[in-house]
Amino acid sequence: MTEPGLPPERKADRRMEKRAGKVGMVSLGCPKNQMDAELMLARLRDAGYDITAESGLADVVVVNTCGFIEDAKQESIDQILEFAQLKKEGRIRGILVTGCLAQRYQDELVRELPECDGVLGLGANADIVQAVDTVLSGNQVVSFPDRCRWVLDGPRLLTTPPFFAYLRVADGCNNRCSYCAIPLIRGNLRSREMDTLVREAEELAAGGVKELILVAQDTTVYGQDLKGRSLLPELLERLCSVDGLCWIRLLYCYPEHITDDLLEVMRRQPKILRYLDVPLQHCSGRILRAMNRPGDRESLTALFGHIRQALPGVVLRTTILTGFPGETEADFNELCAFIKEIRFERLGCFAFSSEEGTPAASMPGQIPEEVKRRRRDIVMQTQERIAGEYNQAQVGKTREVLVESFDRYAGCWFGRSTADAPDIDGKVFFTTKTPVSPGDRIRVRITDCLDWDLLGERI
Repeated sequence: MTEPGLPPERKADRRMEKRAGKVGMVSLGCPKNQMDAELMLARLRDAGYDITAESGLADVVVVNTCGFIEDAKQESIDQILEFAQLKKEGRIRGILVTGCLAQRYQDELVRELPECDGVLGLGANADIVQAVDTVLSGNQVVSFPDRCRWVLDGPRLLTTPPFFAYLRVADGCNNRCSYCAIPLIRGNLRSREMDTLVREAEELAAGGVKELILVAQDTTVYGQDLKGRSLLPELLERLCSVDGLCWIRLLYCYPEHITDDLLEVMRRQPKILRYLDVPLQHCSGRILRAMNRPGDRESLTALFGHIRQALPGVVLRTTILTGFPGETEADFNELCAFIKEIRFERLGCFAFSSEEGTPAASMPGQIPEEVKRRRRDIVMQTQERIAGEYNQAQVGKTREVLVESFDRYAGCWFGRSTADAPDIDGKVFFTTKTPVSPGDRIRVRITDCLDWDLLGERI
């Protein structure tokens, strides 16, 4: 774990008596959840706790859970039970559960997982130090204050490599998609002040961060709750002036909020990567209306044509949902034809997960699980062919690569190109005759490709 550069007054705060005990944290789910983890870890560190990356060697383990879809919820529960076994064996002393699953299933977690020594809602993240104190004293803590008690600003203990970091510009969401539980968990949109974001970016860059990845539930609506309009283009302009930042990447940009102003800033500013993550879920107008989302195949096709014209060479990523209630074979075939037509360079697909409390959970026409998953597999097989053809077209070209690490099994270095976001996209594996270090930006000539990754040599 690394951290951004801090002003002298923050560094002075460290000279305090150390607390007895080690704290480990496992953060599951999306980068937005990871931001909560980093803020909590900084509070624990500044309070004098030792932070360990080896959670199995900690005294108290914080499991920062995800509660978005069924698979993520099960992963969170499995992780809690794994630590419960370590606690039973006497290898750890306490388990604290935080995050979206804790916020959403408050009573159930407390009742059904007695192995946990504490369950904290999102608003109680601010009390993480006191919660760990309580658990180490042998007591249980259960706290669910108002979500807005959790301030999104403050020092962070980075859990990413030192050369890239996420910047959460907002939390919560006003979109109210009928399948999504995020507003139930996170509440309405809460944008952070622009000056605060720019200062944080400056601290991150001073600490060695070269790539800044902007995230929110819907990044494109940043600022609407502050000024009644999207402030993302203005924020991007200011971030581009931060010394030391080389790449700025955008994730979670909803199609209905992609404006010409945003595309113009992306076209004009070389630091902003021509990479755009645009979650769609579907292209059928009928299904999108049931999802409480605008658009149809015709309007989305026009949008992506406009984006490609405005940003030549742009890499488009999207997310697709199969098996939404009422999705017919005709709807699904239309979706597959749309994917083949647009040819997204990057695409992920999920089978619909029926989430309690959302309108979609009680809609008629629920699709059998095996049909949802079969359709998901077909989409990913289609995308594998498209991605393979895209990668094959890169052979012979030169790409800028951010070096990440050395793969001792493959016997070569690897990194990410401008076309690859961490954890969700591919890698570029390369050989080099001259030394490189993690965080270096180099030029790599692509010589071959795999299904999702590229192979090359440094030039």
